[in-house]
Amino acid sequence: MEWCEKKRNGIMNFTQYSNIPIVFWVYPIFQSSRLMWGYPLFQYSNIPREEFMIPKRILIVDDEENIRHMLSVILIKERYEVETASNGEEGLQKATGSPFDQVLCDIRMPRMDGLEFLKEMRKIAGEATIIMMSAYGTVDIAIEAMKLGAYDYISKPFKPDEIILTLKKAEEREQLRRENQLLRKEVAKEYSFENIVSKNEKMQKMFDVIKKVAIYKSTVLITGESGTGKELVARALHYNSDRSQNPFMPVNCGAIPENLLESELFGHVKGAFTDAIRTKKGLFEEADGGTLFLDEIGELPVQLQVKLLRVLQDGEIRRIGESKSIQIDVRIVAATVKDLSKEVNEGRFREDLFYRLHVLPIHIPPLRERKEDIPLLIQHFIGKYNQAMNKNVAGIDHKALEILMNYKWYGNVRELENTIERAIVLADKDNIELENLPIEIQNFKEEFQLELLPEEEYSIKKTSKSLETNLIKKALKKTKGNHTHAARLLEISHRALLYKIKEYGIVENE
Repeated sequence: MEWCEKKRNGIMNFTQYSNIPIVFWVYPIFQSSRLMWGYPLFQYSNIPREEFMIPKRILIVDDEENIRHMLSVILIKERYEVETASNGEEGLQKATGSPFDQVLCDIRMPRMDGLEFLKEMRKIAGEATIIMMSAYGTVDIAIEAMKLGAYDYISKPFKPDEIILTLKKAEEREQLRRENQLLRKEVAKEYSFENIVSKNEKMQKMFDVIKKVAIYKSTVLITGESGTGKELVARALHYNSDRSQNPFMPVNCGAIPENLLESELFGHVKGAFTDAIRTKKGLFEEADGGTLFLDEIGELPVQLQVKLLRVLQDGEIRRIGESKSIQIDVRIVAATVKDLSKEVNEGRFREDLFYRLHVLPIHIPPLRERKEDIPLLIQHFIGKYNQAMNKNVAGIDHKALEILMNYKWYGNVRELENTIERAIVLADKDNIELENLPIEIQNFKEEFQLELLPEEEYSIKKTSKSLETNLIKKALKKTKGNHTHAARLLEISHRALLYKIKEYGIVENE
């Protein structure tokens, strides 16, 4: 069974076929000169709403009625929502009243030509994609239109397919632009200060410094052990500055061979050396307007140190094989695990470059000096990898936590993150347990216990007493004197704990 009804005036068109979805389209009537036309205003359907695309709103600005008529017919057929204007002033009035996704505009019009309209349109509707049209097209006009912000230029006469293809390409570009904006927002959010997890006093002071210096172009030198998060701090500096919409370009000066590093940083022209088959921009040019992060700056060869110094002094670079310099606007953030002042004294790093880099120094303390951050970081990484791996690990067992709290963490935050990622993968219970940790970290428990033993003591009885005393003191300190919690950590009864405190003569709160 099927039925169908169509009203010739275009008010309603609805169709139902057995066993397929019902769709109702309602069309309002518009009149433009002699043309009667309409577009889908709203719909009723048993199909989910998200399966329907919202029609794009498009404005046609042209002084020729037949052009407006033809374009309206073409675009309505493609389910665009169409408005027309006979001149630039009328077009601006309509654009001011409600926004348009796209604009098709003729260049030669009375009262206000297309280029003037384009300038004004950019002021009131910067998001709209504007495509210019003209029967008197020249390259100069096309270039001028592009400079003023037009997406494309079409010469009259044109084919309907050409118009549709241009509009579809513009839509794709706009979609990519929006996705890029969202991506930048997500990236900026990821590297916000809130995502640098710490409650350590030294780290909090460092955050204050970052917030103060982020807005300036001054060079920053970040120092700290491997794995402390130097790149994270560099990205936080970038994404909390007015350069956040421009590139952040990281480069590890120690990871690129010396003979390639100069070309990578400064670029080269075609024919500059044997393999230079085309002109290539360097990272300094790629980062123009943004931030260049020079990781492991202590590994930079001496001859490149001279070129970097020139960049910092003059704000200019010169590609390999080129005689003229290029002006750039780049903020330099450098990082190193080395003691650069020592490197200067031993002649491996230029003193003048060191002082150019050492304008705003930031030191990141190692994880073993801020152990209060370990539980925070563990929970942060549990949440991160739960989401990434679609797991539901709630937390960490107290035995495993105790081991992690007392581990040396020579690989710092990076090592801790890798450890938690591994544990999440292996965890088959609600919590991370001791068995989910790497064997070398598990074995560290024994090393830790041996450290508690008194030297030159071999009596099992005395050693056991000393070890128990130290562990009880440690548990009481960790729980701030809470006997119930301390007994739970020690895995003994509350009564047994009180007995041992009395037996061993442990003075609390000492």
